[in-house]
Amino acid sequence: MEIKIEKPTDKQIESLGIKSWPIWTKEISGFPWTYDDKETCLILEGQVFVTPDGGEAVEINVGDLVQFPAGMSCVWKITKDIRKHYRFGE
Repeated sequence: MEIKIEKPTDKQIESLGIKSWPIWTKEISGFPWTYDDKETCLILEGQVFVTPDGGEAVEINVGDLVQFPAGMSCVWKITKDIRKHYRFGE
């Protein structure tokens, strides 16, 4: 299972309607997580390292548009408080 990261254009952000998605925040911390559904998110603030079970850590930063696949289990290590727009499904 692969975490997909890209730097979206303003046009992509607008066409996906990202600014209308809910916002999630979390302080510096670490925790395990399993994605029941696909998640797409845009990082507004912070930094996190996400390590999929059996995989390598992936660094995620401000401005990254990230897709996490359904069924993926991982560990989040937030190194700078996170603020992100997010959407599940699709």
